[in-house]
Amino acid sequence: MRHAPYRSAAVRAFTAVLFALTAITPLSAESENWPAFRGADAMSTVEDDPRLPITWSTTENVVWKTPVPGLGWSSPVIWGDRIFLTTVVSDGEEEEPRMGLYFPYGSPQPMPSGGRFRDPEPGDLLERSVAVHHWLVQAIDFESGDILWTSEVHAGRPDFDRHLKNTYASSTPVTDGERVYTYFGNVGVYALDMDGALVWERRFEAADTRLGWGPAASPVLHDGTLFIVNDNDEQSFVVALDAATGTERWRVNRDEGTNWSTPFIWEHEGRTELVTTGSDLVRSYDLDGRELWSFRGMNSISIPQPFAAHGMLYVMSGYVGDAVRPVYAIRPGAEGDITLPDGATSSDHVAWYQDAAGPYHPTPLVYGDHYITLLDRGFFTVHDAHTGEELYFTEQQIQTQEVRRRIARGATGFTSSPWAYNGMVFLLSEDGDTYVLDSNDRFRLVATNALEEVAMSTPAIVRGNLFIRTRSHLWKLSDLSESR
Repeated sequence: MRHAPYRSAAVRAFTAVLFALTAITPLSAESENWPAFRGADAMSTVEDDPRLPITWSTTENVVWKTPVPGLGWSSPVIWGDRIFLTTVVSDGEEEEPRMGLYFPYGSPQPMPSGGRFRDPEPGDLLERSVAVHHWLVQAIDFESGDILWTSEVHAGRPDFDRHLKNTYASSTPVTDGERVYTYFGNVGVYALDMDGALVWERRFEAADTRLGWGPAASPVLHDGTLFIVNDNDEQSFVVALDAATGTERWRVNRDEGTNWSTPFIWEHEGRTELVTTGSDLVRSYDLDGRELWSFRGMNSISIPQPFAAHGMLYVMSGYVGDAVRPVYAIRPGAEGDITLPDGATSSDHVAWYQDAAGPYHPTPLVYGDHYITLLDRGFFTVHDAHTGEELYFTEQQIQTQEVRRRIARGATGFTSSPWAYNGMVFLLSEDGDTYVLDSNDRFRLVATNALEEVAMSTPAIVRGNLFIRTRSHLWKLSDLSESR
């Protein structure tokens, strides 16, 4: 089933009430804009809004569809009437992204019955083109989908490898409404004004990444400072740049190998922290670069972004080849080494720990009291966000202790992070199919929405509209049955 409508009479009544409330409730700046990866609070959730679609297709609930040149998996960010995207266009032919999970070192070989993979060969699923590439930033009109401007910030032949599932434009930009800040991993950081003029730039020397997979972490912005974590296999570092001028405020080297996790600004009553996930250590810094606390016990590859909810910080990693795929819920106020003792699942600073709930690519979602993990191979789990307790849904699952649920028959291959609104949780597959789960009905599948194009970017949600980037297009989706 490619598409199943879901709009009962009860839902129609509910959305009518929501629309009335939305019409009289003033919107905050955060709800009006989507300035960074996974939104202003890195939660990928928004207030309920009847204009947000539950179902869509290539023709249903499509406000507009805009072609995007080149190749990039960065997410759209939005401020006011402008949507910003990054992409890289090659003068030569580019091999198309290959979906799915590859073991090891980018090899797409299936696992033999004996459970052993072949030895890697040099360049397995790696690509370094000899063609000239163009690193571009685009602004798209919010209402019409028209391209307002395209700015080229760099051109040349790539001098670093990338995995064929990665791109040269995988890092999501961030904006404060004055400038848009774009980070292209092994190339540099570029700040543009809202009309596309370059304000400042800082070039980076290309560094080797683990297995040649290339960089992907996104920058974060807080109170006039741009923070970038560059974890590589030569010299990892975190740097703080003045957002107005690009001047380096501080830089701290990290004893850490390559990772792909976007850092997180954790604001709580005690202080504001910059949290970074590594496979060696999770580290938190104050805003002057002083390390506050750290702990060991992560997976061998860190990709998901930390985030906060219910007064706690959630940190996770889940490379599928590792036996332990950890999730930690951290309380505020930690200092020093807070590594859990062997066998422990909590401490003064760790509220709870799970050893098999971490995802590989998608960042989990806290929606209400549920901690929801989307696994790359088409399963999901749900835990109590406060306690970490596994939540079961059927008698069979209780009897078998099976905590994973398959999303749907044939659903496999997930990189985009999930999002939620109107009681629904949305899971976008690499095939471009979005599976809709009802969080109020034991996460029952209620719709499957197909856009018929490869998708790996995490969407943006703002002002009653959902924006999904697929391989070659940006889609603006909204419930067109609702009054605009």
